[in-house]
Amino acid sequence: MMDRQTTLLWMKDLIEHMKECHDRLQWTSDGPAEAFLTEALVVDLTECRRLCDELRSKSKRPARPSGRRLEALGIPAKG
Repeated sequence: MMDRQTTLLWMKDLIEHMKECHDRLQWTSDGPAEAFLTEALVVDLTECRRLCDELRSKSKRPARPSGRRLEALGIPAKG
């Protein structure tokens, strides 16, 4: 599992690579080159999505409620 800064740096690199592929797609008319570039974009998008999901899952980890918070919700605190 990567730390947050490493994940963000990897995402930045992927986005830069996608921009380069997009720029090349704008001037290419070669079928095989288009196929290669679009496949590279799909792979990068898939990886970027995986990294986003990883970041999202880390941020959704609920904090453990304190006894006071539980009592405010009508749940008796164990103790």
